[in-house]
Amino acid sequence: MTRDLTPLFEPQTVAIVGVSSDPAKWGYWFARDAALGAHRRRVYLVGRNGGEVHGLTVHRSLADLPEAPELVVLSVPADGLEAAVDDSLAAGARALVAIAAGFAELGEEGAARERALVERVRAAGAALVGPNCLGIFDGASELQLASTPLSAGPVGFVSQSGNVLLEVGLLLEDFGLGFSRAVSIGNQADVGVTELVAALGEHEGTRVIGVYCEDFRDGRAFVEAARTAGKPVVLLTAGRSAAGARAARSHTGALTSGRDAVEAACRAGGIHLVDTPRALVDAVHALLAPYRPRGRRLAVIGDGGGYGAIAGDLLEGRGMELPLLSEQTQASLRELLPPHAPTANPVDLAGAGEQDVFSFARTTRALLAAEDTDAVLFTAYYGGYSTLSDEMSDREVAVAELLAQAVTESGKPLVVHTMYASSPAARALRAAGVPVYRVIESAVDAVAALAADGAPTSPLPALPAVAPPLTDATYPAARAALAEAGIAFGEARTVAGREEALTAAAELGYPVVLKALGPLHKSDAGGVVVGLRDERDFAAAFDDLAARLASEAFSVETAEDVAAGFELLVGARRDPRFGPLVVVAAGGLHTETVRDVAAALAPVDEVTAEELVRSLGSAPLLTGVRGRPPLDVTAAARAVAALSYFAAAHPEIAEVEVNPLLVRREGAVGLDARFVLA
Repeated sequence: MTRDLTPLFEPQTVAIVGVSSDPAKWGYWFARDAALGAHRRRVYLVGRNGGEVHGLTVHRSLADLPEAPELVVLSVPADGLEAAVDDSLAAGARALVAIAAGFAELGEEGAARERALVERVRAAGAALVGPNCLGIFDGASELQLASTPLSAGPVGFVSQSGNVLLEVGLLLEDFGLGFSRAVSIGNQADVGVTELVAALGEHEGTRVIGVYCEDFRDGRAFVEAARTAGKPVVLLTAGRSAAGARAARSHTGALTSGRDAVEAACRAGGIHLVDTPRALVDAVHALLAPYRPRGRRLAVIGDGGGYGAIAGDLLEGRGMELPLLSEQTQASLRELLPPHAPTANPVDLAGAGEQDVFSFARTTRALLAAEDTDAVLFTAYYGGYSTLSDEMSDREVAVAELLAQAVTESGKPLVVHTMYASSPAARALRAAGVPVYRVIESAVDAVAALAADGAPTSPLPALPAVAPPLTDATYPAARAALAEAGIAFGEARTVAGREEALTAAAELGYPVVLKALGPLHKSDAGGVVVGLRDERDFAAAFDDLAARLASEAFSVETAEDVAAGFELLVGARRDPRFGPLVVVAAGGLHTETVRDVAAALAPVDEVTAEELVRSLGSAPLLTGVRGRPPLDVTAAARAVAALSYFAAAHPEIAEVEVNPLLVRREGAVGLDARFVLA
């Protein structure tokens, strides 16, 4: 449930505080835009100099207004914001927008001022957007309060950056689109991204939701709001690089999340993750299309081999399939195309479009109707013929109508790429709900977004009850705690001196492994010796470790035949915004040299854990490749699930890791373990 934000988006009365007659001032811009909506609501201007601005009387204080304003926009400096908030609440305001910067983004003193503001606002039953924000917009209610005029449309947008919001608005206009509602949340001291995503999910005029966010606050709540919004959510975030994280912190006092956590969260919530404002708008444009592919089989059709080949390469890189079309489908295409036209997939019109522009519609219709396609990407000079004559322009628009009909009849999506993306034909396609792009990579990304959209998602597993905190982070304690959690380990003895170590090795039976305890990464320090086959080898190894590393304790362990299995890393860490995150990767020596990682929000059940393991690039080495016997992936999944629940139940642990976890033909066994207390 969200708060009633009607006073924010559909107020009957609006007051602008800090009005100015100077065209270079924010107070002038807000007064101008508020005045444009005076036919929809009562608008009051407040400024200490009084007078008149934009044809409206300027009152000297909020107390002078004839009625309580539902929404107050505070265009005042940071040092006057607290007093302006108090005056607004005293006047009866239900929603406030604070523009001024100079709060949490500057440090703890500013954050404390923010918290005090929010306490007063919430105590009064009101809502606050900002501070450090650009403003708000509602297309249906004609509420233009974002410093720059914005276009109305079906896209709800929440942004922590005002400039990103403005650029997204301009990019949407390129597609003839605009905002249903747009909010610049700035520091999101009160009204935040999660609450607004939930509210946009309930908003009838919003068909797709875009988000630019640097700090998710409660990341799991954000995921659940997006998952249950009932409409696509496209996310642009920052902090993947060290520079990006620094910029986010200096911008809004944000604590960014690692990219792996964000990607895992997006998978859990069915959220489309993008890297640029352009990609966000491309995805939004695609996701407004009425149909989704029933699978990942794509047919590409074009009037030249170049873009067909480029599209094929890009699409396979996005996980799409370009299957060889069936003989039945190819036969139907051959009836429509010149004899030398390739029909396997990609399909090349081979000049047919130049002879008869309606061939675009006939061949695309045939591909949409085919049983062996789930979607079609059409890349052509289509739209360019309009530059030759008005007659050709009319024909291309007629083709657009036929293409739109074919989409409706098939119930399959069509994505179009043309270098003439602003032509009358392209505009006609967009008006009919067919996404059209100027560059091929955008069209390819659109197809991938459509294929990914609508996949069912499940609620995040509930976090387990917090277990009694662990205080001992030594290696033996880590092994013992993880073994109790359900991860198998071989036999081991913790020893101090040489004779005790020799006795332990004899009891365990050779071959054994000797580890010097102390450093977290024992192998990096040369503190692990494997394959010790007799007492002589063992004694020499012990003497060497004792001399080099001066360890006070050692672990003697049974040796495992690592050549008969495959080593995984199974770990978890606690993200400051998304909570526990479980990670599976190629383990052992491959951990630092091969980037083969899969992650998910923890905890995960065994089914999800197995999906993680099988998603690794190295998964064929587990499932049997080139005659290798298949290994026990189910046992590996059990270990992953067990570790994920262990990590989720122990918030005092910052990181926990079993590396390697040796996956054998039967079972999986941990060969090393560690955790780091927060």
